[in-house]
Amino acid sequence: MQIAQQIFFTLTLAIAIWLFSKKIGEIRRNILLGKEEDLSDNKTIRWKNLLLLAFGQKKMFKNPLVAVMHFIIYAGFIIINIEVLEILLDGILGKHRLFAESLGAFYTFVLNFFELLAVGVLAVCIIFLVRRNIIKLNRFISKDLDGWPRTDANGILITEIVLMSLFLLLNASDRALQLNGHEYYHDTGSFILSGWLAPLLQSTGNSTLVLIERTAWWLHIVGILAFLNYLPYSKHLHIMLAFPNAYYARLEPYGKMKNMPEIQNEVLYAMQPELAPANAATPAKFGAKDVMDLSWKNLLDAYSCTECGRCSTACPANQTGKLLSPRKIMMDTRDRLEEVGHLINKNGTFKDDGKSLLHNYISVEELRACTTCNACVEECPVSISPLSIILELRRSLIMEESNAPQEWNAMFSNVENNFAPWKFAPDDRDKWVTEM
Repeated sequence: MQIAQQIFFTLTLAIAIWLFSKKIGEIRRNILLGKEEDLSDNKTIRWKNLLLLAFGQKKMFKNPLVAVMHFIIYAGFIIINIEVLEILLDGILGKHRLFAESLGAFYTFVLNFFELLAVGVLAVCIIFLVRRNIIKLNRFISKDLDGWPRTDANGILITEIVLMSLFLLLNASDRALQLNGHEYYHDTGSFILSGWLAPLLQSTGNSTLVLIERTAWWLHIVGILAFLNYLPYSKHLHIMLAFPNAYYARLEPYGKMKNMPEIQNEVLYAMQPELAPANAATPAKFGAKDVMDLSWKNLLDAYSCTECGRCSTACPANQTGKLLSPRKIMMDTRDRLEEVGHLINKNGTFKDDGKSLLHNYISVEELRACTTCNACVEECPVSISPLSIILELRRSLIMEESNAPQEWNAMFSNVENNFAPWKFAPDDRDKWVTEM
């Protein structure tokens, strides 16, 4: 019977790891569909960003209370799952609390610390559910989250509550069996929180207690493996991708826009034709119409988005009723990228499906509403730049489709003819001085 359980557990673990690895491989492939962008400079600054923004959650502490609660979930869930190592080894080797004997009193200390963190995670998850569904903060009731995104966020919080409860129930029933002197459950010392529940369970009888303990053990580990495989389909993928995204954050000042060398060269060659090379190639495309036209960093941004809505709350266009929502820009980019990935899985390569990120997912009205103020970039806790995607899509609109409002076209014409946005000839620009 024990051997059968070990085989079943090992197979379950292997299948879970294979499925997770397969999906992560697909996500990596999707990200690499983007254009090349060199972000390997200034390694010291990048490691600092990784430590402060991803591990330290520096930007979250603009709101200290929320930051502390988020840190409890983040640290608690990660640290508690160190205990998963023991569960995995127990399941594979057919042992029970493998490290208890060798670690002695330190083992009890560690489990007590885990229990305190588990209760912290439980409490904060409940608070976050209340904020989303009862208090209904504006950024959580936005139409951006209608449908699956809202269900996803609530489902993850509920899952964490269930997993932490199973952890505490597992310890309580285990301790009750220890107190009853069951031969398989050796004394580990009292657990700080589940220990008070153990005496209440003692009277249920050893056979029932073993059933409770084993059920909680299996549900806990299977739940964690299921959570692991759900992660790549969820906004909570940021648990993993926040780290590389912080490391590869663009280090230029927020107000600096990336020019296209092809355009700069066109202007240069128009002014100095002798500099134009004889075999100068015409750019195949200006800006971005679909996800493959964006850089790999833009696509990593899309997968790293936490859907927290801080960007949209800070966006002046969004707050004044415009259609633009930086959060939706990132969600739409990820949705389109996933759609492209599914087509590649189906056909072996991408075949044009008649859709594109521009127009089918993100509208012209959304793009035109952006003031390029960089508030969304400043606000994002995981170093995402919605503005970078917006600018590339707008470039495609203007330069590929000549799709610009009348006011913009007038400005473009003035810049081309008068070298300034205003409708004054260069020779007339200083006349106001003489009139003074």
